[in-house]
Amino acid sequence: MLPISVAPTVSDLRNIVASWRKEQNRIALVPTMGALHEGHLSLVHLARNQAERVVVSIFVNPTQFAPNEDFSNYPRTFEDDCAKLAGLADLVFAPAVAEMYPPGAATTIMPAGPAAVGLEDRFRPTHFEGVTTVVAKLLIQAAPDAAVFGEKDYQQLTS
Repeated sequence: MLPISVAPTVSDLRNIVASWRKEQNRIALVPTMGALHEGHLSLVHLARNQAERVVVSIFVNPTQFAPNEDFSNYPRTFEDDCAKLAGLADLVFAPAVAEMYPPGAATTIMPAGPAAVGLEDRFRPTHFEGVTTVVAKLLIQAAPDAAVFGEKDYQQLTS
């Protein structure tokens, strides 16, 4: 048994969040791809300072990997991640790829403006579109009052 509650579907996530809303709780979301380290955990602590309930998403997003990058080799440490989150977060949202990108899904978020060009796009042309798309999906699905992001790279930080 995992040491923290896990919502594997959007429906599960929304039902849990709805129950928290009935209790007048603020909800914070910390989006991650798992393989959690102290930096991630510091974001969970920041989220806890902003809300009564904290959801951490763990989703290795295939759309942010370029064709020459190995999505299958990205570290997946789900049980260890859940153990680290026990007592810090209230829920892990851990959807399957088919849950996030069901057959026929065609919506993407195309980044534009100065933050979208000149850095990452030269080396990983599909990366930033994948990041913006999955973040939009997570925000819509969790409907948090606050979201806490790390400063992973300069381009994401300036957006």
